[in-house]
Formats: sequence, structure tokens, C-alpha cells
Amino acid sequence: MNRPRLVAGLALAVVVVAAFAVSPATVISHATWVAADPVRLVVAASLLALVRPLLAWPTTLLALVVGYGLGPVGIPFALALIVLTSIPPFLFARHYREATRLAEVGEQTVAITGSVRGVTASRLLPVPSDVVSVAAGVANVRLGAFALGTAIGELPWAIAGVVAGASVETLTTESLQAIVRPEFAVLVALAGVALLVPPVYRRYRSKTEATTDAN
Repeated sequence: MNRPRLVAGLALAVVVVAAFAVSPATVISHATWVAADPVRLVVAASLLALVRPLLAWPTTLLALVVGYGLGPVGIPFALALIVLTSIPPFLFARHYREATRLAEVGEQTVAITGSVRGVTASRLLPVPSDVVSVAAGVANVRLGAFALGTAIGELPWAIAGVVAGASVETLTTESLQAIVRPEFAVLVALAGVALLVPPVYRRYRSKTEATTDAN
């Protein structure tokens, strides 16, 4: 059996089992105790960022918990945690990537949009964080470009999560579901699409001009 596919399959199985075994409600139920001590909050949130990819939890959970404990001042910390928690699935996908049609399409897309712009736009879209991380890894994006694009693209979601956490007296699972208003998500998604329009248009124009010259 192909080793990369075997490893990827086993990793997916672990994530699925962990996701069913543990839910975000477990973290939320202990949020008050964790938030009572800033040092405890920083340590707990950092550990959560490291294990979150195995649990397939939304990255906004980190921002929610940080906002609940630290308030708006915690936005930079929450953003750093979101970048940190996005790196493991990215590195995993890049390490076990294969020369497939999917990888080829990913590399071509990055060549058109640019690494940082492509990752940033993808992060602005309402797509699961780990899907974007894996896609960037398969496309062989450089780690620095991935981290920068993630930081820029996740900033609106980090702010929304922190503000949501800071605005409630008690965290509940409903708090996680109500982090982002639909209107906000639409505006952020439109910003992501707007980022992609210029390079895509330039690509289209260059191909059109090349076809015209050939004729």
C-alpha cells in the first residue's frame, strides 16, 4: 500500500475518533476556572492550540476562550494561537503530499494568486481552517508565506471570536455557534473574493492576449 496514503488514512481515523470522543463543550465547561488566572489561561490556551488539529475543533474556539479571559487585549495572542494551531496539519499535508493532479492544480493556483494572497483569501472565506491548511500543504506553499497569509486572513475571525468571548458573562456552546453574524461572514468572504479577482483577471487577460497573438 502507498505509504503516504496509509499515513493520511490513519491520521484521518484518529481525528474522526477524537472528534467524536471529545467535544468543544468540554473546554467551554471549564472556561470560567481557566479564565480566573491569566497565567493558567495562557498555558491552557497554548496547549489547546497544539492538540486542536487532532480534535477537528474550529479555530475560533481559541479566540472565544482568550476573549473570555483576557478581553479585547487578547486579540494578538488569539491570532498567534490560530496561526500556531494551523501549522501542524499544513506540515503534515506538505510532508506526505504526492505528485497527483490535485497537487498540480494547487501549485498552479498558487502560481496565479501568489502564496500569501492565496492563503489570505482562502482564510477569509468561510471554509474550515484545517481544509485550507491541508490544501496549502498539498500545494507546497512555503511555511513563511503560509503563516503570514494565515495571520492576515484569520485576523477578522480572531477579532470576532475575542469580541464574542469578551461580551458574555458565561461561555456556553451557544456562544461558539453565535460568534459570527451572517452579515459579517458575507462581508469577509467578499473581501476574500476581491483579493483573488486581480490575479485571476491578469491571468485571463494574458491568456487572451497570447491567443490573439497566436492567431
